[in-house]
Amino acid sequence: MKIKAVIFDMDGVLIEAKDWHYEALNRALQLFGYEISRYDHLTTYDGLPTSKKLEILSLESGLPRKLHRFINEMKQDYTMEIVYAQCKPRFVHEYALSTLKSTGYKLAVASNSIRHTVEVMMEKARLDGYLDQMVAASDVSRPKPDPEIYLTTIAKLGLTPEECLIVEDNENGIKAANASGAHVLVVQDVDDVNLTNIQTRIDQIEGRA
Repeated sequence: MKIKAVIFDMDGVLIEAKDWHYEALNRALQLFGYEISRYDHLTTYDGLPTSKKLEILSLESGLPRKLHRFINEMKQDYTMEIVYAQCKPRFVHEYALSTLKSTGYKLAVASNSIRHTVEVMMEKARLDGYLDQMVAASDVSRPKPDPEIYLTTIAKLGLTPEECLIVEDNENGIKAANASGAHVLVVQDVDDVNLTNIQTRIDQIEGRA
């Protein structure tokens, strides 16, 4: 089977943004005396959209649902403050995506983040020019760990799951990637997302390694 596209998760894969989302959401929650611990963030909340995190907090900690919308809006504001201050290009990613693109692969990002966040982060990281598709939370009705976002991205690329490699880093995203039927490259952090690791995985899938 020949791989024709590489689809990337964004947070923790192309952007070191996990802590940004964590800090921004806690800053918004602290306005009302709530907080997510680092342990709970890593074991339960990592990779989930903000709306889902707030739903869990309402069920487990009694966060009033009428505050969801305001907290979500404040969280987005705080996230963008951090993005504009800290989101910068990484040569290793620019090199990987530009090389893959010039070799003929289609490239996409599929993220549980809202579209504005995805677009700004990709622009600030100087990766937007290499992408054929950017798929965000608003493009699907069921976020990761449901595979819908990956199936949607694959359909937009005009390919089958077997022709795609998904790069993921967290449990919810890996579940979504596996459930889509595509091939998966699991990375630990943004530094693992380099041309060598991606090409090695493609070679494995295509039987050259």
